[in-house]
Amino acid sequence: MALALRTERTEARLLPEQKKRIERAASLKGLSLSDFIVQHADEAAIRTIQLHTSWTLEDRDRDVFVQALLNPPAPSARMKAAVKRYRKLAGE
Repeated sequence: MALALRTERTEARLLPEQKKRIERAASLKGLSLSDFIVQHADEAAIRTIQLHTSWTLEDRDRDVFVQALLNPPAPSARMKAAVKRYRKLAGE
């Protein structure tokens, strides 16, 4: 990442043992403390976003889901009642 693109700044308070551990890890990877923190925080952010924005289904669950999309069940009485209430509220 080019230095010219880095315009934002953040701060974190660390316990002394956390700072020593992070400094050691950064040194082992040949990175500055700042670069190590930014790199690993960004990787963690990407993983967290992926976990919260995508689904992973087992084979059986995937097959049930696809079948429900291809052959949807008829609307239940509760669903029909909900649609009727919605249409009444929406003025249709």
